[in-house]
Amino acid sequence: MIKNIVIRNWRLSCVNGVLLALYFVPVWTTVAFQIMVSPIQGLFARPNIAVALFISDHLHLSAIDTVRAAWLLALARLTVAGFFAMFLVLILVPRVRKVAGYVESLSIGLGLGSILAFTSMILASQVGETQALRLHATELLMLLGTAIVMLVEKPATPANSSDEACAMPALDVERAAQPSS
Repeated sequence: MIKNIVIRNWRLSCVNGVLLALYFVPVWTTVAFQIMVSPIQGLFARPNIAVALFISDHLHLSAIDTVRAAWLLALARLTVAGFFAMFLVLILVPRVRKVAGYVESLSIGLGLGSILAFTSMILASQVGETQALRLHATELLMLLGTAIVMLVEKPATPANSSDEACAMPALDVERAAQPSS
């Protein structure tokens, strides 16, 4: 049975971020490792086909430069997956969650992931890959949806106990300023 204390401080952006991270961390890490193991074959896999076709058709890179571009793509995907994994670790710590300490890692992951998905979507439209275009558009919409939820959501309110602790010194100052009778 889940205790009430575990889910008490979860906000909508937390839940949305966790669901997003649970997709991006395994999928993008697997794709990046496929590129690392076999750069050319991993580059021409389904998630990367738009980038691979654009590199081969428009940029006319040599084989070693294509491998370097594939490794750069793998590094970008691993970076995004790393920020989402860091978010998952931070969100599990209640003290960090209460003060919204997870926001930075989630924001960086969303920003870098959006740039990568948008670029891949543009490249897919340039080379005419409709399935890749749909994949990257879906990923971009998921990332942008979470970013919009984070922007619209109100900031977290501090707990009542900390409000009382902050209010006590002010009451003491007011009492000290009043003349005693």
